[in-house]
Formats: sequence, structure tokens, C-alpha cells
Amino acid sequence: MDAAGRVHWLEGRPHEGGRYVLVRRGGSGSAEPGSSDVSPAGSNVRTRVHEYGGGAYCHALAGGIIFAEYTSQDVYLAKVGEEPLCLTPRATHPKGQFRFADFAPQKNGAEVLCVREDHGAAGDARPSEVVNVVVALSLDGSGRMRVLAAGRDFYAHPRPSPDGSRFAYVAWDLGAMPWDATRLWVAPFEGGATADTASHALVAGGDGDTSVLQPAWHPSGALYFVSDASGYYNIYRAGDAGDAELKPAVRAIAKDADMSGPKPGWQFGTQGFAFLADGRVASFYAGAASDGGDWGQLVVFPDSEDSAEAAAMAVEYGEADGLPRIFSDLVPDPQGSNLNFMGGCPSSPGGVYEWHVPPAGAKRPPREDAVLLACCSLQRIDEAYISKPELVKFPTTLGTAFAYFYPPTNAECSCSTGAPPLLVKAHGGPTGAASPKFSPEVQFWTSRGFAVIDVDYGGSCGYGREYRRRLRGSWGVVDVDDVCNAARYCVQRGLADETRLAIDGGSAGGFTTLCALVFHEVFTAGCSMYGVADLATLAGETHKFESRYLDGLVGKYPQDREVFEERAPIRFLERMSCPVLFLHGDEDKMVPLNQAQLMHAALLAKGLPCALKVYEGEQHGFRKAENIEDALTSELSFYARIFGLEGAGAVSEAVARPFTIDNLDG
Repeated sequence: MDAAGRVHWLEGRPHEGGRYVLVRRGGSGSAEPGSSDVSPAGSNVRTRVHEYGGGAYCHALAGGIIFAEYTSQDVYLAKVGEEPLCLTPRATHPKGQFRFADFAPQKNGAEVLCVREDHGAAGDARPSEVVNVVVALSLDGSGRMRVLAAGRDFYAHPRPSPDGSRFAYVAWDLGAMPWDATRLWVAPFEGGATADTASHALVAGGDGDTSVLQPAWHPSGALYFVSDASGYYNIYRAGDAGDAELKPAVRAIAKDADMSGPKPGWQFGTQGFAFLADGRVASFYAGAASDGGDWGQLVVFPDSEDSAEAAAMAVEYGEADGLPRIFSDLVPDPQGSNLNFMGGCPSSPGGVYEWHVPPAGAKRPPREDAVLLACCSLQRIDEAYISKPELVKFPTTLGTAFAYFYPPTNAECSCSTGAPPLLVKAHGGPTGAASPKFSPEVQFWTSRGFAVIDVDYGGSCGYGREYRRRLRGSWGVVDVDDVCNAARYCVQRGLADETRLAIDGGSAGGFTTLCALVFHEVFTAGCSMYGVADLATLAGETHKFESRYLDGLVGKYPQDREVFEERAPIRFLERMSCPVLFLHGDEDKMVPLNQAQLMHAALLAKGLPCALKVYEGEQHGFRKAENIEDALTSELSFYARIFGLEGAGAVSEAVARPFTIDNLDG
């Protein structure tokens, strides 16, 4: 939100080649109708720092928007009625040397703080040669950059203090991921900031076992952040810079729940809390593990060091049907008490909401206080066709695991053969999470006669640190046990046909899928989307951000070569006994295409029904409308033919769609 109270957001547009467009709406009470594009026509507001990006734009204090353009990775300052001004040195090579992300304007209005990733003059540095630093980038178009922090492998969240005299940032090194172990630092800015860390004060973290993320400066000048020191991501308020005493701000409200937002650390720009103009703190939390299904809740509490007072005075967002209850990206109105956020619920598409926050002490604000500003879909679907999730807890190897179960739902159809086919979904990450918000992809399956169970296997975030750490050293074991046990749970409850059990997953979820198909005999078909097949190859070919991720998930390579080989699905294809579909983008830098090609070639030689579809111009995941549609329809066609499904409408159309399955078609 800018100083005038106008809300901005990014829209992903699959029908425009998957580009991201920055959109603006008029401020509260503004006569400016509707919304309009802010980024230039044809541009793609997206950064490739850490490959996963995020934090691709911010507001300039003097007006305008600072954003990263995907193709060149240059940074621009765009003002209404003016030609965008390039702020970074023009790339001398098509791949570009620098990438920028996580922008935050400095109070002087002349610079913006951000993370810079250097890929070498030719843009082709090896992962071990890529250099990350924090810089202050000049807004005058000169291309000047001052390095403010250097020497660590990774940086995130550079945030200047309200008076501009200091800035905070988070840093960590290879061998740890941001949700494993990070450090929060504060450094001087005025009088000549320096990258010499001798002048930087350690505020939190540093014990090698605590994750500290999302620093944010309160208007009073106090520094807040989230830390998992308690076992959950709670909000803390720091003492003076360098003071080791950390004061929990909202421990009583958290109820042993994560308050960091969805999938913390994977992308820049994630913020699980924000400050209102009156000093109150707004946050959302995930509490499914402790609250029996209360996945998301939004609370506002006073700026108080007394957690009991904060709990007593907290304002909770209502949960009436149709209201969003899955939240992200909280942004307050700088001139009032309105709070904007991304919100969703199980029964309708998500969007951008504005909530007029009631005074302290008010409970259950009325439904009409939440206004939907923009929605990701204008289509309204009859609830008779919408499958609503049930949070289920099922027994597994390490105790209890969690998942969202969706029954097949279609007002015009019913299953005539008893229990329906089941699709088990394994999310990516693997330190990711499933979500009960409305998913067109899930509804695609449930409206076509499939039951779906979306599994939060051990290692998923949102359930506290210990649950997240179940996967330490056990990727390919714990997650695989959990997806298999989720399928067994559904069969035992009579929710699924044990002869028609499918599993799919993308990226890390693709690895879980392939492991389940190779090392277990639970599923009868599967689909790996840009999934990992050979851990040793991944350890040597992936990008910098994840180049040592496997240290914690599997072991160190090559020292633990045997473990890597024991868990690589591609090395045990003699155990594979069911059909598999592979879907992959030809520009994937995180999981190279050759992983899918090797698996497909091996299954082809083995004589099993299989297929490989490669999507041109796609990276890690599919963003173009035609490819998203084709991937879903191809997977449905694959299962329908393998399972011998018959049905009207979409199922019969999918079966009839021209699509060759190797070793099945002539």
C-alpha cells in the first residue's frame, strides 16, 4: 500500500504467457474506480533470486513503484505518466549478471535496500560461485550500488528503521536452510553504512538451532521478528541492539501455533505480521496441530510486553461462512486502521480483502466489515459442485500425520461402482504445506469422480518445529510412509477403492511420489511433475539456494553416497510395477529435465505404460494457461485409461483426447 492508501498486488496471468502484473486499486474512500495495471504493458514483475523469487516490488517513498523485470532482471522505478527508469546497470549478457529482490526504501528517499545475487559477468556462474549481498541501490538511475552486508552465503529481509539510522537483516550459510538456522543482525546506516560486520550487532539466532525471520520495525522504533525458539514460530520483540534478552510479544495468543505465514523462507516478501497506524500488531497463525482444525486465524493485539494483556485485548477476525480464513501478506493502511490481506476459504476463490479493524476489545466483528477488493476468478460456482475439505489425523510411522480429505462432489453425477478412485497429493518443498483454501486443481478432480487427500506429511510447516524436523535425514522415508498411510487410511474408512489409488506431486512432491511407487506397493498409478529421481544428480546440478539442502534431508554428498543411492528411485526400477506419467518444463533449473527423461527411458525399456510430456518455455512449475490445462487433462486421461474409468462429460472427453501412452498404445 502506498502513502495515499492505494492497494497494490501482483496478478499471475496464465493467459498472458504466465507473466505477473502489478495492479493498483484506489485508496479507502477514493473516487478512483476499479483497478488498473501499474507495471508497463508486456512486462513481467518477477525476480529469480534463489530461483523461487518473491519480494519483486515495493513502493518508493517519493512516489512510484520499484520492481524487478523478469526477462532482464533489471530493476525499474515506475511513476504514473512517466517512462520507467532503469535503476540497475544494463546487462552486457543476455543472462544478466545481477538479480535483485526483497526491496525496502530507505527513509532518505534516495535509495532502496535489497538483496543482490551476482551470477558473474556472463551470467553463468556455478552455484558455488554465486555471491549474495545486501546493497543500497540508488534511485537516480545512475546504477550506483553500495554493499551494506557481505560475507554470508544468503541474506533476506533488509529493513531500514523508521528514522533511517539503522537497518536489520537476516543471514545464514550453506548447510542450513532459512527454517533451520539463521541470524538476525542490526547495523548502522547513517554516517556511512559499511559491509564490515564488526559494526553489526547480533540480535537473535546464532546458536545453530534457531530460525529467525521476518524482522519488522514498529513505528515506535522497536524491532519485531518471528523465531521458532519456543518450538513454534512466535512473534518476539527485541531489546536494544545486541541485547540477548528476547521478550515474547504474543506467546499467549499463539496457542502453540506458527505465526510466520505460509511456507516461511521459501520466497522473499513473506510477512506473517504487520503494524497498524495506532501501534497494534496484526498477525495470522496456523493452529491445525493444536486446535483441531483451526488452520488459520487473524488476530490484532496491542503493542504490549504483557502477553496476558495482549491476549485479553486481542481482536479476532470472524469465521462466518464465506469469510476468508486462510491468510497471507498482511498490509496495513498507513493512515488508518484498515488491514489488507490475501485471503481465501474452502468454498470460493481467494482474493484481496480489506478489513476495517474494530477497536481493541471488540470480538467477532460483523461479516460486512470485510470487503473483497479483487478476486482471482470472476466465476461463481454452485456449492453443489464444490468439495469441502475435512482435516484428518491419521496414524503413521512417527505417530500422527495430517491431511485434508476432499470427497468426490458433483450434483449431476454419482459413483456407481462403490468407493471412488483416490488421488493422493504430495506437496513440494518438502518443507511446504497443503492448504484448505479453494483450489481449482483439487476441484477439477473431485468434480470428476475422484476423492483427493492432500497430505501434510512429516516435515511440513505450520505444525511447529518438531513436526517440521521429522524429515531431518529422512527425506524419502518419513514423507513416503505418510502418503502411503494416508491412502491406507482412506481405504480402511471406505473412502477409496484400493485398486484405483493414484499419487501425484511436483518437485519434492514428485520425489515422494516416485519413492512411493518404487519402494511400496500401495498405488496403482502415479504422476511426477518436475520431480526428483536421482538424489546424487540433484546434489551436483541444482542451484545455490538448494545446493546444500540435502545435507539436512538426506546427508552430505559424496560422504553419504550410499544413503543417496538407497533412496534414489531411478536405481531401483526393477521394483516399479505400475504406470507413471512424467510432466516437465524444458527450462527447469531446479530439477533438470534429464531426471524425468532418465526415468521415462527406464520405464519404457521395462515395458510399463508410461509417458513423458515436456512443456516448452516452462521453468519449475507451469504458468502458461495452455500448459496448466493440458497437464491436468493429460493426467486425468492417463488415470482414466489405466483404471478403465467410464463416465460422461469431462471424463469421456479426457479419454478421447489424443494422448499417446507408451507401452499401452500401438
